Amino acid sequence: MSILQDIQQWARRVKRDAVTLWFAYRHPKTPWHVKALSAFVVAYALSPIDLIPDFIPVLGYLDDVLLLPGLIWLTIRLLPRNVLADCRVTADEWMSHGESKPRSLWGAALILVIWVGAGVVLWRRLRQG
Repeated sequence: MSILQDIQQWARRVKRDAVTLWFAYRHPKTPWHVKALSAFVVAYALSPIDLIPDFIPVLGYLDDVLLLPGLIWLTIRLLPRNVLADCRVTADEWMSHGESKPRSLWGAALILVIWVGAGVVLWRRLRQG
């Protein structure tokens, strides 16, 4: 298998696991702390706005390549096995039907709040200095 095929296969697994977390958040047997982490990860993954914009050299893709897959991996590891199995089946069925990619307006709002908060903190520090 070539490196390109390995990367494509890894990207498909990450996408499937992100959709799996979307269903895990709604699953009644998911523990509350994993639901909270799932909600954050899914909101961020499906947000049309990145925490670090892609136009920033190197750092712009850091969240897409390291941060997001790491958070997905951690959340998947915290899910009970039976919930993970149920949600993966549901995610595979959902993806095989070619459903449109879900979007998270809450995720976009969260990222905007973080950016506005960082801007306010920076503005206050610059005004004081």
